[in-house]
Amino acid sequence: MDSITLENYRCFREKQTARLAPLTLLVGENSTGKTSFMAMIRVLSGLTYSLRNPDFKKAPYDLGSFDEIAHHRGGRVGRADTFEAGFSFSLNPEGGRLINLEFVFGQSGTAPVPMAHRISHGQTRVGVSYASDKTYVIEVGTARGSWKAQAPLRTRVPLIDEDEVEIYYLYSLLQEFQTQGNDQTHEIGFVPVEDSPAFSSKDRESLRELSHSIRAVRSFASAPVRSKPRRTYDPSSPMLDSEGDYVPMYLAEMSSKSKEWPDLKKRLEDFGKSAGLFDEISIKRLGRKGSEPFQVQIRKFGGGKKGPARNLIDVGYGVSQALPLITELLRDSGQDIFLLQQPEVHLHPSAQAALGSLFCQVAGSRQLVVETHSDHLIDRVRMDVRDGESPLKPDDVSILYFERGDLDVRIHSLKIDGEGNIVGAPEGYRSFFMEEVARSLWKP
Repeated sequence: MDSITLENYRCFREKQTARLAPLTLLVGENSTGKTSFMAMIRVLSGLTYSLRNPDFKKAPYDLGSFDEIAHHRGGRVGRADTFEAGFSFSLNPEGGRLINLEFVFGQSGTAPVPMAHRISHGQTRVGVSYASDKTYVIEVGTARGSWKAQAPLRTRVPLIDEDEVEIYYLYSLLQEFQTQGNDQTHEIGFVPVEDSPAFSSKDRESLRELSHSIRAVRSFASAPVRSKPRRTYDPSSPMLDSEGDYVPMYLAEMSSKSKEWPDLKKRLEDFGKSAGLFDEISIKRLGRKGSEPFQVQIRKFGGGKKGPARNLIDVGYGVSQALPLITELLRDSGQDIFLLQQPEVHLHPSAQAALGSLFCQVAGSRQLVVETHSDHLIDRVRMDVRDGESPLKPDDVSILYFERGDLDVRIHSLKIDGEGNIVGAPEGYRSFFMEEVARSLWKP
């Protein structure tokens, strides 16, 4: 994703667009909408492969019902009847050919549901909106003109093959209004808008190209507090979850694979050493069969000697909190976007800084959106980019500063330059830290 646009969504009243990058850092005071922002990214990513019932309550986010999600000003203004969100992405790494997806959410019962959707690239666009409980309107456009039709609503969302990206249906709906003749395309109920010509096979091909530019976006969201360590684990199938309960089972499964385990083990230990958390990680099986219980053990080295192997539950909460997160980042999970809340929880500043370096290293192969209150993490990102310690360039990092103003929140999209300086920061950015430093140097 290259950007996210929000309007009338929770604390974001005015329409605003925030820039996303391979590594995006969300900063700001508590209760300024950072978690809501991440939750919407997860909802939008889900809409790229299923328009059925977007889940605003899936862990680790629970945004509540429509009344809790639509922006509420209070007084005579009241609550917004709809809220909007969308995102854009480029079809190639160098940018260009920007595809935009936009959604308008209305209320069905107590839940928010998509009431209108639109895909566009330049002058080519396809949009669907629900006119009533029985009909919907489809609007299309190309460089040649615009066309519009109304049709019965057979199902709330047309059904297609489960393996197909469901957003394609915006194009496939056109087939309901079209039949192919000998040399011409005959329209059924499709009306040109203004002075547009008749819809042609060339227009159809433009829309087909647009629809097949859409790709499914898979996202993984990590909870701000990960699962508690256990002294002994019982083997089970590892099922992905936001708190990392699956990670010990996944590591135990991987440890039995002689080809994959050494590489993952090395990557985990390399980070553990750089962060000062551990030097070695291993799985201790408490029986001869893979179905019997096991333990996760950690070892620290000192003075050139290996220390004793200790159970994960005995080595401090920081290790057990970091392990699920770094495992998910370092394994090949197939996820496109990682949404990480406060990854620095329970970590010493040096380990927080090491996380910044890890994010810089992995952000080239997947997109990271990180909510953080750690200056140590942010400073390490700035320095690694500045010093060439990372494959990321300055434009590959976006810092989004969430600033509260009255009853709304404004998102400032900041960048870093080649010297590692933050560019475009408003007056309120870091004012608290500067005031604290000044107070520590000069007694009032």
